[in-house]
Amino acid sequence: MEIKKTCSDDIERLMEIRLEMLRIVNHLKEDASFDKKLIERSREYFLDGKQTTVFAMDGKKIAGCATLSYISVMPTFDHPTGKRAHLMNVYTRAEYRRRGVGKMMVQYLIDEAKSRDVTEITLDATEMGYSLYKSLGFNSNAEGMNLSL
Repeated sequence: MEIKKTCSDDIERLMEIRLEMLRIVNHLKEDASFDKKLIERSREYFLDGKQTTVFAMDGKKIAGCATLSYISVMPTFDHPTGKRAHLMNVYTRAEYRRRGVGKMMVQYLIDEAKSRDVTEITLDATEMGYSLYKSLGFNSNAEGMNLSL
């Protein structure tokens, strides 16, 4: 299994696996269609460079993908660079699950974040992914509030 950082040449494959993942996590049918805006913005997002997305490759077949989105905020005492990241869309295709594929992708992205002076990675864990993130050193917390607009 090889972890490969994606580039603009991978956009069609990125979109394919993103929509596959969204169908599965949202319990949609295989032929479910998506809002045009969601597709447009997803495509733009992958091309704008404010993220690192990786594929786990089994030869020429994609076994999974994961994305780390970069966020810049005002530097603080605990985060002097102001560089933070949010881990998203860690997805392993069913036939590759329980083989360490997710762990390899997330570890790759953690190393990438360190190389970019990121001081904190956040994520929204699903029940299925919780033990993976714990094994990589992520901690649960009850910090923060949010406002959906």
